[in-house]
This record gives sequence, structure tokens and C-alpha cells, in this order.
Amino acid sequence: MDPNTPIPSSPEQPSIIRWVLGFLLVGAAWGLTTPFMRRAALNYTPPVRPAVSDPSNSWIKRKVLGVWWAVVDLLRRPAYAVPLLVNVTGSVWFFLLIGKAELSLTVPITNSLAFMFTVLGEWWAEGKVISRDTWIGMGLVLAGIALCVQSKS
Repeated sequence: MDPNTPIPSSPEQPSIIRWVLGFLLVGAAWGLTTPFMRRAALNYTPPVRPAVSDPSNSWIKRKVLGVWWAVVDLLRRPAYAVPLLVNVTGSVWFFLLIGKAELSLTVPITNSLAFMFTVLGEWWAEGKVISRDTWIGMGLVLAGIALCVQSKS
């Protein structure tokens, strides 16, 4: 190697605030949207489609058409499509994070945060009461995340 060739510098790592914000965004995008998608799917009443119930069609064709129209009808409903879009966006953010952050931290942190945001989302979307045991469990999850981060420092 030529001594005059500059040594390539390693790319700068984002600040801790950007890491935390990234983890929180992914956890919120995955966790908060799940109860809203669930509610939209449960409230879904499929319209009658003659091709789906036509006895002259084979059983397989009726099932395939039934699944096709269920997916199309759900995606046409903003109550389902908007949370799904936010959820998928969270997956894109996740893949951007694992390209830069430590994998052994990114996966447990984002999944744990998604669990906690799902609990909060159920409270928000469905009015579910968060029990004392769930609060304790969420505190233990946060303590586990802190231990994982501390062990990598």
C-alpha cells in the first residue's frame, strides 16, 4: 500500500438519541398499529360476491377467490390500510437499523418495545385495562433491555 494513500475513515455512528429514537419508532410502528389492524379485521363484514359462493366453481377456485376478495376489501378500508402502511414502514426502518446497529441489541430492543406499544395500543384502540401484572412485566422488560445495553457497553 502506498504510504501517501489516505486511510479510509470508518463512518460515524449516529448519536445515542438517534438510536433510541429509531428503536422507539420501530417499536411504535409495529406495536401501536397491531390493535388497530385487529379491530379493523374483526369489524370487517365481507360483501357478498357471487363468484365466491357459486357452486359451479370448484372448491379451490371459491377458496382462492374468497381469500383474494378478503385481502382486496381489507386493503380498500382505511381503518386497516393506514395502520398496515405504518406497520410496514416500521419494518423498513427496522432493516435500516440492523444495517447499522448491533444485531444482538436491535432485535430484542425493537421486539420488546413492540410488545410494550401493543399493550398501550390495546388500551388506546380497545379500551383494555392494563393490569398491575402487565405493568410489572413491562418494567421487567425495560430492565432487561437496560441489562442488554449495559452488557454491550
